[in-house]
Amino acid sequence: MALEMVDDRRQAALDELHGYYIEDLKTGMNALYARTVTDADIVLFAGISGDLNPVHLNHEFAANTMFEGRIAHGMLTASFISTVLGTKLPGPGCIYLNQSLKFKAPVRSGDTVNARVTITAVDISKRKATLLTVCTVNNRVVLEGEAQVMVPSRAGA
Repeated sequence: MALEMVDDRRQAALDELHGYYIEDLKTGMNALYARTVTDADIVLFAGISGDLNPVHLNHEFAANTMFEGRIAHGMLTASFISTVLGTKLPGPGCIYLNQSLKFKAPVRSGDTVNARVTITAVDISKRKATLLTVCTVNNRVVLEGEAQVMVPSRAGA
C-alpha cells in the first residue's frame, strides 16, 4: 500500500510538470515569451554556438556593415520560440519536429523580443500541432515562421 502511495505522488508530480495534451489544443490558442537581449546573452550564445561572426561581437567591424552596429544572432532570437513551445504552449512534453524561419530585421542588445506562437492546426490522430511563430521588437516583426510539434496524447499517458 505504501508503495502505491509513493507511485501516486510521483505520478502527480510528473502530471504537474506536463504541458497541454493534444486533445486540449485548439486553433487560435497562443502564448508569449518576452526577453530583453543583453550583451551577455550575445557573448554567451556566441560561446555556446561557436558562431563568432564579428557582426555579433566586434563593434568596429559591425559599424562598417549594412547593420551599422552589432546585432544579436538570428538563432538567439529564434531560440525564444523554442522557449514558448517547451514551457508554455504546448509546453513540457512536446517535441519540436520542424521550424521555418524568415529573418526580417536585426535584433540589438537592449531590444525586448516578444516571441509569440499561435496554433493554426491540430491533428489529433497524428498528435501534431502546427503553429505560427512570430518575434517582434517594438511591434516590428523581426522573425516569422511556422513550427510543427508532436504533442503527447492523454490516451497515451
